[in-house]
Amino acid sequence: MISIAKELEVTQDSCVYSKAEDGVPLPSAATKTQRKGFSPGWAFVVLLSAVLSIIVFPLNLKSSSVRSPPFPETADVVDALGQQTVVKPVVATSGLTGNGRTNEVLWDKHSLVLKGQRIFIHSGEFHPFRLPVPGLWLDVFQKIKAAGFNAVSIYTHMSLINPSPGVIDLDDYRSLKPLYEAAKQTGLWIVLRPGPYINAETTAGGIAHWITSQVAGELRTNATDWKAAWQDYIQAIIRETVPYQITEGGPVIAIQLDNEYSQSPISHAQYFLDLQSVFKNSSIVVPLTANDAGAERNWINGTGSVDIYGIDAYPQNFDCSHPKVWNPVDTSYYSYHASVNPGHPLYFPEFQGGAFDAWGPTAPGYEPCRILTGSDFESVFNLNLWAANAKLINYYMLYGGTSWGGLPFPGVYTSYDYGSAIAENRELTDKYSELKRQGLFLRSSPEFYKTDYIGDSASGAVEMTNDAAFATLLTNPDTNASFFVARQNDSTSTATTNFKLKVTTSAGSFQIPRVASAITLSGRQSKVVVTDYSFGSSKVLYSTAQVLYAGKIGIRDVLFLYGDPSQEHETALRLTGVPRLQAQIATISYTFINGVSTVTFLAGIEGLVTVWDSSEQLVLYSDTATAGTFWSPEIPMDPSDSFANYWQYGTNTSVLIGGPYLVRNASVSGRTLVLRGDLCCLLQLLNRVDSLLGYPLQLLSTGMVAPRLTNWKYANSLPEIGSDFSDTNWTTANRTETNIPFKPHYGDGRVLYGCDYGYCENIVLWRGHFTPTEDTKWVNLSINGGEAFAASIWVNDVFLNTSYGKTSWKKRTEVFYFPPGSLRYNEDNVITILQDNMGLDQNGDDHVDKEKSPRGVRGFMLNAGEFGEWKVQGKVGGYSNYPDKVRGVLNEGGLYGERLGWHLPGYNTSSWEARDLSQGLPNATTGVGFFVTTFELDISEELDVLMSFTFDRFFQSYRAQLYVNGWMMGKRVANLGPQWKFPVQQGILDYNGVNTVAVALWAMESNQMVPTLELTVDGVYEGGVGGIEVNNPSWTAEGREER
Repeated sequence: MISIAKELEVTQDSCVYSKAEDGVPLPSAATKTQRKGFSPGWAFVVLLSAVLSIIVFPLNLKSSSVRSPPFPETADVVDALGQQTVVKPVVATSGLTGNGRTNEVLWDKHSLVLKGQRIFIHSGEFHPFRLPVPGLWLDVFQKIKAAGFNAVSIYTHMSLINPSPGVIDLDDYRSLKPLYEAAKQTGLWIVLRPGPYINAETTAGGIAHWITSQVAGELRTNATDWKAAWQDYIQAIIRETVPYQITEGGPVIAIQLDNEYSQSPISHAQYFLDLQSVFKNSSIVVPLTANDAGAERNWINGTGSVDIYGIDAYPQNFDCSHPKVWNPVDTSYYSYHASVNPGHPLYFPEFQGGAFDAWGPTAPGYEPCRILTGSDFESVFNLNLWAANAKLINYYMLYGGTSWGGLPFPGVYTSYDYGSAIAENRELTDKYSELKRQGLFLRSSPEFYKTDYIGDSASGAVEMTNDAAFATLLTNPDTNASFFVARQNDSTSTATTNFKLKVTTSAGSFQIPRVASAITLSGRQSKVVVTDYSFGSSKVLYSTAQVLYAGKIGIRDVLFLYGDPSQEHETALRLTGVPRLQAQIATISYTFINGVSTVTFLAGIEGLVTVWDSSEQLVLYSDTATAGTFWSPEIPMDPSDSFANYWQYGTNTSVLIGGPYLVRNASVSGRTLVLRGDLCCLLQLLNRVDSLLGYPLQLLSTGMVAPRLTNWKYANSLPEIGSDFSDTNWTTANRTETNIPFKPHYGDGRVLYGCDYGYCENIVLWRGHFTPTEDTKWVNLSINGGEAFAASIWVNDVFLNTSYGKTSWKKRTEVFYFPPGSLRYNEDNVITILQDNMGLDQNGDDHVDKEKSPRGVRGFMLNAGEFGEWKVQGKVGGYSNYPDKVRGVLNEGGLYGERLGWHLPGYNTSSWEARDLSQGLPNATTGVGFFVTTFELDISEELDVLMSFTFDRFFQSYRAQLYVNGWMMGKRVANLGPQWKFPVQQGILDYNGVNTVAVALWAMESNQMVPTLELTVDGVYEGGVGGIEVNNPSWTAEGREER
């Protein structure tokens, strides 16, 4: 099974591999650093039949060219794979509940039943708007599916889709059709969550900005104008979704109403009735769901109650500054569910999969968040959900992405990495491996989809020899398969705890392990101990080793167990078939009791061991890290089936593959197994490959270096403070009423809120005219921009000061004194305010309608005299007539350069001054300058190259907006932090052309700023999903201001 390219280009930093006990070299856990860099790790270890076969294949992955020559044994297995039919055990509909609109989605107290089959919904959260490159959605979906997940939860963003009254935009990254098609292609179910309010740490919780100023009624109630405001958006979601419901061969199985909302007062419940009425008066037939913010009993019964109720839980909260400090697990999930909703399955629409990080110099960034919710957290807290008998779980987030442009609410910065298992740049992290081990177990364990909660060790239902350990027992009432979920009694403990467990099996009751010394929990760790557990046609009597994979491959029953190498483990099963190989090593012993083999794994086993290899069974064992390097892609049986790519529905067939960075999918073509995946590292095959090939393998090394950002061009972007600037064409700010409930603090009755004039997003400029006298000494301004905002103030062309919105300040009230000589008495003078809006607030318990955040000047007053005309300018065209329809309503702000389109590809900067970004603004002045440069990339579409723009890490008094090919991909706040590195995806970057990068540098103090910016390569992987479409419209004069 060997095919190989004779010339490969790899880097020297290869992965670390260890030698398996049976002589086949297999990967051990590579460090994160070792995984990075360009090095096609070109060897796959594939478990097909009686042998472990090494496939070595060419650099070109796009053509899916991993093809197995038809050696007799392999061909037989491939034939067997191709001839298998899908077994679809149909659940009797008696005792099942539905919504009365479809029988395709039913449920009982155990789980969902889709298309007649019981299923464990194992889901991850994904926000397509945070990855505005539709071609990459498939990449993320394939990574989610490869980890054993079968569903995704999807938020849609009203503000992007419904940017102004009567306007619906479902083009480009806002479109749902390519999202649904990618899910079908991958085999992932979708729970759609369209809001209108979604929270998601996004501006106004996703509610369209125009609504926050144009709707007088209370949002998220049955107020008439609010109801009218969301109709177009929800109807558009319905039109896009109807043909993609499960009943139509699509992926959508449920739709959530709003987000984390209370059922009282009655206006809230009536609002849910209004939403339900719209869905039920359409062709939407899938169930409607709700996510309670906690165990608060909302939406289970009464007015507005939904079909399927769920609770959200973030047990570790969000203190990433102390990532090793844990809260204990919540032990009330099962009892709460049994008391309020016992006839339905236990559902977690959002369970903590990471944590968001806030602004500030002490904010730790997202790597500590990934530690806080790392693999040990996943082991203990995820399995605590299993112990509560939850069968619908969605992890928030599985891929976080980027809050580019004006997407964030004020509490978070550009990155929405969230410490997720899949990083913002789409790289797999250490957390991913643990999720994959859990996911493959769940996919392999249909008996686990229907279990009764028997009890736990605290109640006496489970007997253990050590009170420091705790276990819960779940049993399948039909097969008697049992699952003991064990953890430390003190779930925060880092101690090593040993215990034995009493089990009742088909062979009687006894204590396990019977030969090994104990079951061991090494600190923050959970385990699932199985009894009477099925794999294919065979049974495991019990196993204290963990199950990675159980099922059939070809004609054989395959069981893959794993455990930590510092611990002892044990399994008991009946070994059958004509033996070919049985492990004979000192660290594995066999004891036969009543025809059952008790296999004991002593400490010290690393790599892969073939425990038993016969004509009927294949039993494998590895250490935990090695298990995390294995994949089990599914093989669709009938490509014409609408659900061909869905496990249980289009296939029950899979293979095991060990070694590569990622295996995306597999298929059988004739007598050939075709694998598609990504490679990262040079596989060190020692002498194995040489002996198999008969000649030495020649490998060339190379590297990839990002181009330097040089030849910057510069232009002033704050002409508004000049004496010759005219604001005649700006909007006159003369409103005296507002629907925003947070009224001005002081002034003359005029309302200076940007949203009231169509300027909600990003930077807004205000100009207040006044005629001073010699008595005019100062101006008092109250400016509101949300947490971490800033506003710089000038009188005429004289800088007064910058008002800093620190992490806890949403507004600042300050007195600004006029320096001698700054005023022109008895003639027109101008106060210019340059203000950065950090997004609109999300709703909260402390205030109603916090989404209607006042962004602008909440108070203005001269010590002597009055203001005349006030003018305001934000994004060109406001939210009604903005010219850039592709990038959308949240991409730009009101800077002069933005209004003219300087950030867009193709703008002619030939007449600009040559000035390096590191020189800052001329004369170390305060103000705003635009720096623009271009660079070329020429990257093969067969490579997935992860790239970032990296600023200096110094604390300086500047803010910078980073534009890449016209997209605002970062907001660097150098006086606060913490973000200084901004990943930018292919598709935003043109990997085969000229790229434009623009930096709008706002110097907030009169001192020398030394900003630097470089393009960095974070990782290179051979593979990916192929050519990614680039949609970065170039500059045109249409809709732009003239200079």
